[in-house]
Amino acid sequence: MNYNIHDILFWGLSAMAVGCALGVILSRNPVNSVMFLILTFFAISGHYLLMNAQFLAVVNIIVYAGAIMVLFLFVIMMMNLNADVEPQKGQLVQLAGVISGGVLFLVILAAIKSASPIDVDKSASQIGLIDNLGKVLFTKFVLPFEISSVLFLSAMIGAIVIGKKEDTHVINK
Repeated sequence: MNYNIHDILFWGLSAMAVGCALGVILSRNPVNSVMFLILTFFAISGHYLLMNAQFLAVVNIIVYAGAIMVLFLFVIMMMNLNADVEPQKGQLVQLAGVISGGVLFLVILAAIKSASPIDVDKSASQIGLIDNLGKVLFTKFVLPFEISSVLFLSAMIGAIVIGKKEDTHVINK
C-alpha cells in the first residue's frame, strides 16, 4: 500500500478528533471535558488545513479553541458543580434540549444532502478563500446559517438560566 503524507495526516487527525470527542463525552470531570473539546477543535482545524481552507482553520482555533472554550473553562471553574447542590433538570428543559438537538441534526442532514463532490483538480487553490466562502455561505446556505445562529442564541439563554442563582432570602417574621 502506498500512503502519502496527506493520507497519514488525515487518518491521524481523524483518530485524534474521534478519540478526543469520546473523551469529552466519557470524562466525568468537566474541566477534562473542556480540554478534550479544545483538542478536538485543533484536530478539526488540521482537517481544514488539509482541505486548503486556511481561513476556516485559523478562525476555528481563534474563536472556538481560543475564546469560547476558555469562557467555558472559566464558567465551569467558577460554578461549584457538586452533585448535592446541582439543580435537577425539569422535563421542559430536557424537551427543549431534544428539540434543539433534533433541529441541529436536521440542519446537518440538509447540508450533507445538498453537498456535492468537489473537483479537486480545478478548484483546489480557490476553495478555502474568504471570498468564495462568503458567497457560498450567504447564498446557498443562508437558511442553515440563520438556524444555527438561533440555536446559538438559545444556548446562550440556557447558559444564563442555568447560571442564574435563585433568590433564597427568606423574610423572617
